[in-house]
Amino acid sequence: MSELVVASLASFAAGFVNSIAGGGGLVSIPILFGLFPTAPAATLFGTNKAAMVWGTLWATRTYARRVRLPWTMLVPAIVAALVGGVVGAWLVTQLPGDWLRRAVPFMLAAVFAYTVAVPNLGRVHAPRHDGPREAVIGTLVALALGLYDGFFGPGTGSFFIFGFVRLLGFDFLNAVASAKVLNTATNLGSLALFAWSGHVWWPFAVPMAVANVAGSWLGARMALAHGSRFIRWVFLVVTAALILKSAFDASGR
Repeated sequence: MSELVVASLASFAAGFVNSIAGGGGLVSIPILFGLFPTAPAATLFGTNKAAMVWGTLWATRTYARRVRLPWTMLVPAIVAALVGGVVGAWLVTQLPGDWLRRAVPFMLAAVFAYTVAVPNLGRVHAPRHDGPREAVIGTLVALALGLYDGFFGPGTGSFFIFGFVRLLGFDFLNAVASAKVLNTATNLGSLALFAWSGHVWWPFAVPMAVANVAGSWLGARMALAHGSRFIRWVFLVVTAALILKSAFDASGR
């Protein structure tokens, strides 16, 4: 019971953070590994996905009611994200992820440095591509990050947000709204593989999912209330924390 309570509280916090700026795995994954150090990594990832997908879906619903989503770009990107999530989840059951673990801090550091260096990045919503070109770029981003999310995961939402801001010209609010749609797809794709292969602890996943939805609802409401400037600052804080955590994990300590 104590492990269930701790895991659910972590899932609530993860949903809150994830709904604003991505990076919810920064909270929940380390706690799950700390609670169950001898459990297979795929099982802990699968259980976390089974909880996070519902919070991400709820955040998507909340944003979609207030933000006009670019469905022309998102529909093919959803398919790519689903495919990437399934393939990435299969790869994590077949291949070691040590090389990616070592690379993630550097990728996040580049995202953080660029966001700080360009203070107006993501403040104004000014899409820079037409429909077909935007759809192609969005689909490629979704496929790449779907693979990453299924295979490793931490920071996927943050990478989605940065990709939409930097490559498509979205502001942070619209980028978060679109990122939630695709993050839901990557989670569903990888969850399907994890569940099919028996890598989900459902007695933990269900209460964690309820807590995650509550955290996601609260976070999305705050993001909508405070707008892109608030999301940008939370994004920077979460990205900095992800850099420190992923660098510590990569050091093997």
